[in-house]
Amino acid sequence: MALTTSSTSLPSLFLARPAARTRLRDFFSSHIRNPHTRRAYREAVRQFSGFCTEHGITDLAQVEPAHVAAFVEAQLKLHSKPTVKQRLAALRMLFDWMVVGQVLPINPAHAVRGPKHSQRRGKTPVLQANEARALLDAIDTTSLPGLRDRALIGLMVYTFARVGATVAMKVEDYFVQGRRGWVRLHEQGGKEHEMPTHHNLDRYVEEYISVAGIAQDRKGPLFRTTRGRSGELTGNAMLQSDVWRMIRRRALAAGIKTEIGCHTFRATGITAYLKNGGKLEVAQLMAAHESARTTGLYDRRSDEVSLDEVERIGI
Repeated sequence: MALTTSSTSLPSLFLARPAARTRLRDFFSSHIRNPHTRRAYREAVRQFSGFCTEHGITDLAQVEPAHVAAFVEAQLKLHSKPTVKQRLAALRMLFDWMVVGQVLPINPAHAVRGPKHSQRRGKTPVLQANEARALLDAIDTTSLPGLRDRALIGLMVYTFARVGATVAMKVEDYFVQGRRGWVRLHEQGGKEHEMPTHHNLDRYVEEYISVAGIAQDRKGPLFRTTRGRSGELTGNAMLQSDVWRMIRRRALAAGIKTEIGCHTFRATGITAYLKNGGKLEVAQLMAAHESARTTGLYDRRSDEVSLDEVERIGI
């Protein structure tokens, strides 16, 4: 459970009323299902509660729109606009939850305007196609961890999968249909997304599963941790932090200086697809995005145009 009703774990702003304590607990335990959203929203509530305590506000009923607006201004001095917008959204949702539960008569965050922020280009570091190829080719596939890492990175490149969906895969989420390999991805919001595999990815996954000897463990995790430096797989799924460390290690070994991360391969795959004549609306479907605008943030073809123009400065 995300929050308990003990005084040591509950934000002080919600201690005065039992109904507020219960409602807050239910908000995080049953209303917010995504663990990443829960963590971010919990931090927003903690920050706001601390702000209120500093200004002598000890009861939820004392909170007014002016207090929420002041909190937003204070946050803008310390954090980016997207972070502040997210925290205001968390407060709006929480106070709506309190109003529905009859803890508060009105939502004090409803009328507060957040900072304006528009982003047309993503900030995720992207690899050129030849760099991504060099990274995959540099992996030593004479070892089981090497086969695993090549299959994992290849899956993120060729299916545009998020790392969370990748590490959540079971062995049964790779299957053959119509003589072709397919993957089943469990994406954000409970969406189940299936798509055929690129022929390279097909080979990577088949070789990994065969050497790992996990084909019959259909309900077991597909990408597993290793036991120490033995190279022997455990029965435990890799965590996102494990993947991040692996990627940085593999990039260093391949001589790639770009500070890449897990999300790099999603953006790299989408950009490579679009550069080779792919359609944005199809990329949207492949990436399981709700909006083509979100997919457009991963389209980094314009980076090359900008570099070409910079080189025109003949000094």
